[in-house]
Amino acid sequence: MDQEQPRVALITGAARRVGADIARRLHAAGWNLALHYRRGGDAMTRLLAELNAARADSAAAWPAELAEFDRLPELVALAVGRFGQLDALVNNASAFYPTSVGSITPDQWDDLFAANARAPLFLCQAAAPHLRARGGAIVNLVDIYAERPLAGHTVYCMAKAALVMATRSLAIELGPDIRVNAVAPGAVLWPESGKDYADQQQLVASTALKCSGSPGDVAEAVRWLLEDAHHCSGEIIRVDGGRHLNM
Repeated sequence: MDQEQPRVALITGAARRVGADIARRLHAAGWNLALHYRRGGDAMTRLLAELNAARADSAAAWPAELAEFDRLPELVALAVGRFGQLDALVNNASAFYPTSVGSITPDQWDDLFAANARAPLFLCQAAAPHLRARGGAIVNLVDIYAERPLAGHTVYCMAKAALVMATRSLAIELGPDIRVNAVAPGAVLWPESGKDYADQQQLVASTALKCSGSPGDVAEAVRWLLEDAHHCSGEIIRVDGGRHLNM
């Protein structure tokens, strides 16, 4: 790749939380950023101002509903149109809420699979020709619950498990030109709806490191997979403090 030209990453769900930390980490490493958001327009406005103040014209953003199929290739086209290339895709956007067996609806299935499995796959497909031209890479954000199910969240777990398999399958389908990996975070941020303090402490105590992580830990894993992991593809990197060992 031409290292004199800043690399370009498209990051979904980048306005807040882990997505915003990934954006900041890659930007600090010299990347130009094409950022997607669904909600949180004010947060995205602030993030863009921060990034472009640090380096002019280095970040742009577009809103999109990822459940709308036509918006997926459009996002890729907007990113390439703005920066002239695409070197990385980070599928960070996600949907998470309980689906208790006995009351699961088709709408819940469609919503959770659209955000967590369908949109990442079709974004990968749309981005592949551009990534191949640059020897680029893809990182998907998955979940430890893709392998160890979370009670009351069957559809979410199934959707993330589908994304794990997509990661591994795409590593074969898109190699050797494109590397495809995933990051599975543990307790780095609690759900926005809140989690009982005692539950939080119990979860942290179950990890090998006996401490919670940070969004920055996830962001650094994404950066490493994009920049330094030249011989890794089809890997799921757990960033969970060893929690998976005791689940």
